[in-house]
Amino acid sequence: MALRLFLRSHLISNKCPLRVPQRLSHFTFVPDTVPASEGETQRMNLFQAINNSIDIALSTDPTAVVFGEDVAFGGVFRCTVGLQEKHGKSRVFNTPLCEQGIAGFGIGVAAAGSTAIAEIQFADYILPAFDQICNEAAKYRYRSGGIYDCGSLTIRTPCSAVGHGAVYHSQSPEAFFAHCPGLKIVVPRGPIKAKGLLLSCIRDKNPCLFFEPKILYRSAVEQVPVKDYTMPLSKADVLIEGDDITLVGWGTQVHVLREVCQMAKDQLNVSCELIDLVTILPWDKETIAQSVRKTGRLLIAHEAPLTNGFGAEIAASIQNECFLNLEAPVERVTGFDTPFPHIYEPFYLPDKWRCFDAVKRLVHY
Repeated sequence: MALRLFLRSHLISNKCPLRVPQRLSHFTFVPDTVPASEGETQRMNLFQAINNSIDIALSTDPTAVVFGEDVAFGGVFRCTVGLQEKHGKSRVFNTPLCEQGIAGFGIGVAAAGSTAIAEIQFADYILPAFDQICNEAAKYRYRSGGIYDCGSLTIRTPCSAVGHGAVYHSQSPEAFFAHCPGLKIVVPRGPIKAKGLLLSCIRDKNPCLFFEPKILYRSAVEQVPVKDYTMPLSKADVLIEGDDITLVGWGTQVHVLREVCQMAKDQLNVSCELIDLVTILPWDKETIAQSVRKTGRLLIAHEAPLTNGFGAEIAASIQNECFLNLEAPVERVTGFDTPFPHIYEPFYLPDKWRCFDAVKRLVHY
């Protein structure tokens, strides 16, 4: 707590957002594109696309409110910068440093009929709100027999490795929440997806968790449509079609696996099919199963630890669905079952070299 208060005080007093050193990136970002039919586009990085999405939500929904630690001045990653000046102090406002309170307040706002857009400053600190999210938000409609709900609640939070975050600013806790029916969990891979998916979450009538890979805030830049648009939840994206191995990831890991696809093609003459899961819960089982029936091999990669990571659920489900199609055991390349390290982060992450080794094991099984 003392460290968090110091960091917040430093950031606020210096008006200095946290920045991601480009030299520490363990991947190469490849931007998505949109067809000309999508209309006017604007160059945006991830945090600007998120800001634009929230701005549209506030402009089109008079009941929408944004709240969280330091969001009034823009937040430590600048995702809400300028929104209070545009929409007013009654609609964009700070909260105390209390994640349980932020989630509980959001549940009340949504249950009362408004649209709640909450920010948890770092995903590592969402766990004090776990009870409110899983025992209240996720179950509110069910335990009232459909009389009440808090479906208009979206909780945004920065997640995953950043190059220097160490144990308390690098974690990927999506699997903790994936065990809880009633939630939707989304992780974007870039600005175009982030804008459309966040608007979909805000307008969805189920409580949503929106995990934002913080290393992409400034390193991910795309030409984003300026119009109001949404993207489907629970639908995975096939980014590269292939015949030999299916690679599945989400968030930052999609970009790592994109490089692995090219390495496999150049060095092994292996054709990889790359899938961005997009939505952790409810996840798109059919798209992955259809791919594995074609390729016969599956590699899943994520930054969270191996044991009970969401890759385990995918592996078990695909083994059940595609057992007779599999040419090799499902491979998982993940973080290790340790706290997230600081100086050893490069060895902890499921980088392209570890993933490429797994591809070779699958090919030669």
